[in-house]
This record gives sequence, structure tokens and C-alpha cells, in this order.
Amino acid sequence: MSTTALPAARKRTKARLSFGRFRAWLVACAVRPEARLWLVIQLAILHAVLWTFILINLKAAQDVHMDVAEAYGWGQKFLWGYGKHPPLSGWVAGLWFTVFPAADWATYALAMATVSAGMVICWLIALRVVDARRAFLVVVMVALYPIFNFKGFKYNPDLLQLVTLPLLVLAYLNAFEKRSWQSGLLLGLAGALALMTKYWVLTMIGAIGLAALIHPERMRFLGSPAPWVAIATMVLAMIPHVVWLADAHFVPLTYAGDTYSLADSGQLHQLVIGYMLHNLGLLALPVALAALALALVPPWMTLLVRAPLRIVTRAWARGANPGVNRSQALNVWMIQIIVAFGPPLGALVFGVYLKTDWGISLFFLVPLALVAIPALRVQSAALFNIAAIWLVLSVATLAASPWIAAREMTANAGNTATYGARSELARELTQAWHARFASRWAVVAGSMESIQPMVFYSPDHPAAFTPNEAWGSGLTSLDDARRYGFIGVFDATDERLPKYEKWVSEVAPNAERIVMSTRRFTHGKAGPAMSWNVYIAPPGK
Repeated sequence: MSTTALPAARKRTKARLSFGRFRAWLVACAVRPEARLWLVIQLAILHAVLWTFILINLKAAQDVHMDVAEAYGWGQKFLWGYGKHPPLSGWVAGLWFTVFPAADWATYALAMATVSAGMVICWLIALRVVDARRAFLVVVMVALYPIFNFKGFKYNPDLLQLVTLPLLVLAYLNAFEKRSWQSGLLLGLAGALALMTKYWVLTMIGAIGLAALIHPERMRFLGSPAPWVAIATMVLAMIPHVVWLADAHFVPLTYAGDTYSLADSGQLHQLVIGYMLHNLGLLALPVALAALALALVPPWMTLLVRAPLRIVTRAWARGANPGVNRSQALNVWMIQIIVAFGPPLGALVFGVYLKTDWGISLFFLVPLALVAIPALRVQSAALFNIAAIWLVLSVATLAASPWIAAREMTANAGNTATYGARSELARELTQAWHARFASRWAVVAGSMESIQPMVFYSPDHPAAFTPNEAWGSGLTSLDDARRYGFIGVFDATDERLPKYEKWVSEVAPNAERIVMSTRRFTHGKAGPAMSWNVYIAPPGK
């Protein structure tokens, strides 16, 4: 070997040693009790930061989703309910935006903080079912699940369920193991917290109840104080919201019945099939990447496709794998199977419109359900492999995000729902109101799609009022609109426009009518033009 080649060889040797030390450190931190929690928290923080910047780049030419703007509006006033939904998502948004400004980046940071908190809770669940090595594999699989990254860009009640439903499952596993009144109290509070997020969580509560009734150790659990204390606690904790619900004439239930009932059986079957394919397709990515990390693709695929039930049954018969708590694993398998297939079957039976977004909160246990199969062997090297895959994909997506955003904008240049310039309209209308009345713009009226961006982007953050709808948010009223005046904002292409304009003529016949158009330019590229019918109604005398 030449003398010039020796330094290069030494550098390569040092690099390999450093790499080996880092890999050993990562694996050790993933399994050591004193280090593993901090490692998972660091992973969650890094995930939140990386994906916040990715979303800022990907959504640079877009306004925030109307669900996000709606949650921001709810957070301006802490109520026990907001017309269509229970209040927790509005409360969380209200707390978040007392610290952060009403800016696009802050909404993406909120969404990523939500899913990252859910990741940590999923890891805590995994520790009750599998050993620390498998639990780390689970949490990185969750980080790779598209719901926890690019599909989780909009903060709303569906996304917040990725915190409250894992908390509910964690509390159930804790109560099932400890069977004490204290664990039952925590389970009841977790159930109430979940119900205060969205009524859809009844699917998960029902699945947990069925799992408890089916489990071979059910009598030990049902004979303890835990389930009964949980039920009593949840009922008591929900009383304030139930009182609000009665005072509001149960409008959230009216909204659900009017909006999501579906009589066309052919369309219903298509929606259910689409729902299942969509959610299974999203799960394919973390499962495939975990298989790659384990370097056991053929056996893994055999395990998943050919004989999972036979393997699980044999493992149960011969005793638990040292890395799997078979009793808790059975709970997880049953809960996941019930929430995966229960809603589609229920939709078919009761004729309910099944949105694909409703699956956001129901499949977070799939990585754990797979990793908890006793026949699966998880080597230490797989932990480093899966973490490296996650990091490489995240950094690569960050680097490519401006190019991805430009390509999407070119392909969907005429999509006003995505690229319409509502934020510009909000700022222009705020200036118009101040010029006319020299006061704060207090109320905006119109459809949710049109007015929620006004609430978020206007410096005055007016309260939203939706005419002709029984399920208004409760943040303002018709009397307020007459007293403080309002601006009616209506999309000129909306088929409901005649009804809205009739409402304006009845409520404020002296309102000033303006036709406005908006268009956004991002990096020199023009977005689609939008036309608006605007009515400016002055404050009442």
C-alpha cells in the first residue's frame, strides 16, 4: 500500500468506527429504561420540526384549509360546544394561538405538534404490549405513516383524535392490567376527553368495550372496580357538554343526520370500498418500509398474507414470546380489527356517508398489531435501519418540497378550492371596513368555505355567522350581525348564492353591494382568479 493511501484508509476506518458507535448508541438508547423516553421525545420533536418546514414549502401557494381556520375561530371563545362538534379542538387551537400568531406556519406547527404528541403516546402504548426494541420499531413506523406527516397537514377534530384516542387506548390497557379504581378514573377521564374531541370516537369506545367483553380474562377486569369507575367518571365529566347539547337543541346530531345520511346503495358501496382502499393504501408505506428495515421481506409477506391467524394461535398455545405481552396484544388485535371493519359495516347497514378522513384516527394501532405478532423477530440492526429510512425520506422530502409544490401548482392551476386567494380578500375587506366605519370588523356572514378564511386572515378576526344553517358555531348571532354590522362574502359561482343574497336583502336592505376579484402570485406564478359578491352592512343605530 502506498504512503498516500494510508491516511485515506485510516479515515475510512475511523468513519466506520464512528458510524458503528452511533448505531450502537441509538440501539442502546432505544432499549435502556433511563434513555428510551428521551430518545422518543427527541424523535418526535425532530419529526415535528422537519415536517413543519416541509409543509410550509408544500403549501406556500395555498391558504390554510377551512377546517384549520374554523378551529382558529372556535378558539376565540371557549364554549362547551361549537355547533357541529364538541369543543376540545377549539380549546386547543385557542391555547395554541395565544402563544403563536395567526400565520400559516403556526397552523402547520400545530398539526405537527399534534401528530408528534400522538407518536409518543403510541410508543407508550407499545411498551405495554411489546418490549422496548419492538416499541421503537412501532414508533418509527407510525412516523412513516402518511397520516402522521404530509396527510396530517390540517389541524381539525379528526387530527386531534390522534392524541385523544391513543390516550384512551393507553388508559384502557393500564386499567385492564391494574384493575384499580385509580386506573378506572384515568380511563373515564380519557374517554371524556376523547368524546370532547368528536362524537366519532364512540367507534373506539365501542371497540374497547367489545374487546373487554371478548377477552379471555374479561371476568378479572369486569369484576374489578376499574370499568365501573371509568363509566361513572366519563358520564360525570360529560355533564357540562351534555347540558350545552340540550340547550343547543342537539344541533350537532341534526347536522350529522342531515349531512351524512345516504340512500343510494350503489354510491354507498363505492364510498365504503374507497374508504377501505384509501386507508389500507396509506398503511402500505410504513409496513413496506418496516419490512425493508427488517430485511425479511419474503417471510414477512408470508406472515402477513398467508397464515397470520395460524401463527398467532400457535404462539398463544405454547406461551407468550418474551418480547410480547400476549394478553395486551390480544386487546390491541381485537380493538384494531373492530375499528377497521366496524365503521364500514355500520355504514352499509345504516346508510351513512363514510368520509375517507374518518379513517385518520382509526388505524394508528396497525403497526403495533403487526409488530406484536410473536413469530416476528426484531434484530437490533432493524432499529437503526428504520430510523435511517425515516430520516432520509424526511430530509429528501424537505429538499424536494419546493419542486413538488411548483409541480402541483402547475398541474392544478385552475383549482380555486386549493389556490384561491381568500387571504388577500380578507385583508382588502378589513381595509374597506375601516375606511367606511373606522371600527373593528366584528362579523362576517356567508358559507363556511367563504368566511372561515376571513376569520383567520383578517387582522380583526371577525366572528363567523352562517345564514340559513341551524348548526352555527355560537360565536355570534343574528342580533350581533345587526348591531355591529357585517360583511357578507359569497362565492359568485356558489349555487346557494340566491338564498344568501335573499337573506342579506331581508336582514340589511341598505347593505352596499360590491363585486370583487382576487388572485395570488407565488414565485411569479399566477393562481386562479376568483370572483366574489360582497355585501357591506353598516352597524345598526
